[in-house]
Amino acid sequence: MTFDAVVIGGGPAGATAAADLAEAGRSVLLLDRAGRIKPCGGAVPPRLLADFAVPEAMLVARARSARMIAPSSRTVDMPVGDGFVGMVDRDTFDEWLRDRAAKLGAERRIGTFEALERDTDGTAIVRYHAERGGAPQRVRARAVIGADGARSAVARQALGAQRVPCVYAYHEVIRAPAEGAAGYEAGRCDVFYQGDLSPDFYAWIFPHGDTASVGVGSADKGFGLRDAVQRMRSRNGLEHCETLRREGAPIPLKPLRRWDNRRDTIVVGDAAGVVAPASGEGIYYAMTSARFVAQAVDQFLVTGDARVLRTARKRFMREHGRTFWILGIMQYFWYKNDKRRERFVKICADPDVQELTWQAYMNKRLVRAKPGAHLRIFLKDTAHLLGLAPVAR
Repeated sequence: MTFDAVVIGGGPAGATAAADLAEAGRSVLLLDRAGRIKPCGGAVPPRLLADFAVPEAMLVARARSARMIAPSSRTVDMPVGDGFVGMVDRDTFDEWLRDRAAKLGAERRIGTFEALERDTDGTAIVRYHAERGGAPQRVRARAVIGADGARSAVARQALGAQRVPCVYAYHEVIRAPAEGAAGYEAGRCDVFYQGDLSPDFYAWIFPHGDTASVGVGSADKGFGLRDAVQRMRSRNGLEHCETLRREGAPIPLKPLRRWDNRRDTIVVGDAAGVVAPASGEGIYYAMTSARFVAQAVDQFLVTGDARVLRTARKRFMREHGRTFWILGIMQYFWYKNDKRRERFVKICADPDVQELTWQAYMNKRLVRAKPGAHLRIFLKDTAHLLGLAPVAR
């Protein structure tokens, strides 16, 4: 059988691409590994619910504020205002997206991708194992979409992509403590900028309703992520909470220069490197990139012109590239050492910073409506960069 598109990977990116193409009337195979749950804080903006018709019932919590914790343990609360940060559990959220793709007409199969091959007429063949130790299976595809994560085998084989810089994330899903116990609040995300918890990124405690995600990220391969999570749990009175799951995976922080092979294969989501630097936010960007990729693949199937595949990356970078660039600079400078992290948390107390941060998060674009606020932030930021601003203790 020849499918119009074979999507390899059933996370938010792969499931969204499969759903969009199936809804457009394309024959789609969605291939996903069994039992895969990505370590993820699970934060999604309200815009995701609107853009991708996700019901609010998928949210397990709504955070109304974020607490930033400095190396000195100084805290800064950032109330969201009229909005919220939605929280999803990836095990149920991803499965809901895959099920929606199937209901729209995509065929689901459980299997592990092995290799891309070519038929005698040049058509792509996807080889995979339906189960460990089983005989390899093969399907033909007019187009292949690689949504197989940060260490994408599709990207390596079809694009010759090199490894991109990654943060290694690890989290533990725990039974949430009672409201107020050990300072825990079910409507607040806690973000720790402390070098002993992460030398170059951050750690977090995110509420998920009856559960909570307690995690840490770092690009330092020698740093003990599990030990850091245990230290954080102990400091915050969470050491006796029941641990339900433990998960770890690399998270890319730089979009690939090229997403397609100029022929019939394209990557999306983590495989394309579309996770925001500094914040590590990836779900919204994965699904947005998937929509652009699905539209490009649909056009490719109509025209046979592989050049249209390039439009997916161009559209994504036109819409979000500047945000990624600014967040990359932030991560490079502010996460370098505890002295800078201390100043970064102090900046977060500024009302202008808080307002523009939340507006940008909710709307997923840089806010240009208040030039005065941007100027004030620039001047304050410069003072901190030069060490001229005092740091409160």
